Amino acid sequence: MNTPWKPAEQPEQFTFDAESEAEIVKVLKKYPEARKASAVMPILYIAQRQMGRETGSAWVPLVAMDEIAKRLDMAPIRVYEVASFYTMYNTRPIGRYHLQVCTTTSCWLRGSDAVVQACKKATGINNVGETSEDGLFTLTQVECLGACANAPILQVDDDFYEDMDGPSTEALIAALRTDERPAAGPVTNRCGSAPEGGRKTLLETPEAASENQ
Repeated sequence: MNTPWKPAEQPEQFTFDAESEAEIVKVLKKYPEARKASAVMPILYIAQRQMGRETGSAWVPLVAMDEIAKRLDMAPIRVYEVASFYTMYNTRPIGRYHLQVCTTTSCWLRGSDAVVQACKKATGINNVGETSEDGLFTLTQVECLGACANAPILQVDDDFYEDMDGPSTEALIAALRTDERPAAGPVTNRCGSAPEGGRKTLLETPEAASENQ
């Protein structure tokens, strides 16, 4: 579960903006009126993205959870339970860039420890779960991100950076400090989860093979 929020950090009010309202309309269309509470997860994420747009810190304040509870006719505690259970929701302010390092088996075997250490070195963060003094970075350890073929994975906000190591992690963080957002995906010379250096098998397309016959 996420670290409990600090009451002093909570804003006094929250109102969904026009962009969020348009997203909520689309989400609610997916559920029958009697089952609209099922929309709690996507709407929590909508609130989190709005806070990111407005404040530079993507998190879900208590007043936003209360607003979601009203919209979905839920007891507020039910919304709190969902927000505090899933690590995809931040229940306290985070840095401008959320560094989420997968340390589960595949990533660990491929060197995620070096990625964690590089994150700490480049940001000045001492421990996982902390935010850098300049407020730019928050470092979080996460479970499997489902991209094991490209381990280790460093997720920055919603972007996956794959095949990471210590030097590539430091280079990525240096770029983020200058407001540069490198293209997501593998940092090596492979396309997606294909082998490094390109194909090793099936080097000809079916069309090319038939032409050579």
